[in-house]
Amino acid sequence: MGRARKSFLFSIALLMVGFIAIGAAVVYRTSQSSEDASAPAGEYVIASLAIPAGAEIVSAVAADGKLTVTYKAGAMTSVRIFDGKSGDMIREIPVMSE
Repeated sequence: MGRARKSFLFSIALLMVGFIAIGAAVVYRTSQSSEDASAPAGEYVIASLAIPAGAEIVSAVAADGKLTVTYKAGAMTSVRIFDGKSGDMIREIPVMSE
């Protein structure tokens, strides 16, 4: 019975150390993201984008001062890359199915 008790206490102690580590990681990530969130906001001042009428936006990703928009217009899927400051379209890439 004593051996089982020691094994149980060891398991509970290990579980508590794991919970503390996860809690510390969550607090660290939360504090880091709030500091970094204010800096890149000035890179993107786009008020509107040109997407074909009736197109369905699949995804939009902002990174490195550019905005990448994937949209589907009918059977055609395309990717447009916009400048984050001016809103000008840099490139359009049609996605072809094989």
